[in-house]
Amino acid sequence: MTTPSTETLKPDRPGVAHAEHGLREEFEKVDAVAAAPETTFESFAHLDEKRKDIRLIPMLAALYLLSFLDRGNIGNAKIEGLQGDLRMTPDEYSWCLTAFFFTYAAFEVPSNLLLKKLRPSRWLPCIMIAWGTVMPLMGLVRYFRASLAARLFLGLTEAGLFPGCAALFFSAASVAGAFSGLLAFAIAKMDGVANLEGWRWIFLLEGVATVVIAVIAFFVLHDFPETATFLTEEERAFVVFRLKYQGQVRAEEQKRTQAAQAEEFEWRYVWDAFKDWQIWVNIFVYWGIVCPLYGISLFLPTIIRNLGYSSSKAQLMIVPIYITAAILAVFFAYISDRLGKRSPFVVSFLLIMIVGFSMVHIHVEPPSRLRRRLRSRLAFPGVITWLANNLAGSYKRSAGMAIQIGVGNLGGAVASNFYRQKDAPRYILGHALELAFIGAGVVAAIILIVAYAAINKKRDRAVQDGGQDRYTAAEPSAKGDRAVTFRYIY
Repeated sequence: MTTPSTETLKPDRPGVAHAEHGLREEFEKVDAVAAAPETTFESFAHLDEKRKDIRLIPMLAALYLLSFLDRGNIGNAKIEGLQGDLRMTPDEYSWCLTAFFFTYAAFEVPSNLLLKKLRPSRWLPCIMIAWGTVMPLMGLVRYFRASLAARLFLGLTEAGLFPGCAALFFSAASVAGAFSGLLAFAIAKMDGVANLEGWRWIFLLEGVATVVIAVIAFFVLHDFPETATFLTEEERAFVVFRLKYQGQVRAEEQKRTQAAQAEEFEWRYVWDAFKDWQIWVNIFVYWGIVCPLYGISLFLPTIIRNLGYSSSKAQLMIVPIYITAAILAVFFAYISDRLGKRSPFVVSFLLIMIVGFSMVHIHVEPPSRLRRRLRSRLAFPGVITWLANNLAGSYKRSAGMAIQIGVGNLGGAVASNFYRQKDAPRYILGHALELAFIGAGVVAAIILIVAYAAINKKRDRAVQDGGQDRYTAAEPSAKGDRAVTFRYIY
């Protein structure tokens, strides 16, 4: 559910269709309550936020679950015979993995900006149907080039879904990993049905499931807080108010009205995102997490099989790893939100990942090796929400998160080549490269923490000296996270 800008009510915006059907008054009433000078966070302290979450999270989590399932199931298909049946060399298979990330990164920013211009309840299901159509085609290819083209189109069509949902739902990626193993185990039993190999049915059936869920999403997704009919007027006003003022110093602390975040579209907000130092430093943290994540997701079935297990058992042994990661990701995300802290969790999990990847160089029993591989899942929600919390302004946040995820996922293109078949079964080079990226992530996280702390202290001193009084109410709004009233979270 996104927040419409003031342009939403203009004739050239999709929101005008709502307004023409009697909802214009709802937009105005809710915005008036949220923007009233006397409205504060305490005004909504009595509201229960769980009702909103219960209605939104399941469907959005399902969307991202399917997204991650469909991009990662090629690893399950490989151990069921994909590489041999298509007569791919190891390098050609790596190219199929890598190609996805090129188009995914290239179209992340434009797709997310389109999300802000179009109705989310239409745009998200449409791109789901698009990649759900690509999936069965991956199951029908007969040679390397066709598979490569399918992966390119899969990356193009999946671009934009994740920032359009929210970082909360990365736990769904872990659940997708568990489902991937279970489904691959069951679907592979269809080998020979309709004269198709079992790995082809993995792509065919999971693609159909994506399209079915996309059709349901057309009817259950909500576009904007102002038009969420399952919320009361007061609850809608609270959602709008929190989105407008997140990251701001409380009004009672600065003895003046808070500055709302800019919601109107201007290209300068997009360029601000490209020029913002914190986004590019955060990308190094992101790479420190995403490289191990995709290394695990794309190669874990192969790594387990190379430890001496059958393909069927390898598919099943994936499940407990991902289920554990999903439960822990939700638990620590909850603790992080309760404490209002991001960096302690991100840095802690990065350090645990260093320990885990270091230990796999030592000869230990296979189950111990597997347990070391779930840590990167735990750090992912934190690094996404950390940046989102520190970007102010609807369009800058959209562009900034798209840059982070688009450029950051180029790390997946790199990680697709870490675990070479000739390095099996210990994959020493792959683990060493993962350690290098994790180490860079730790350094980048420390840089962010130190910089955020220094900037916040400087702004505190400016507020104490009356620095905020030098600006009109509109100026801090235009400055976004660079305003003296904004505080970075770390």
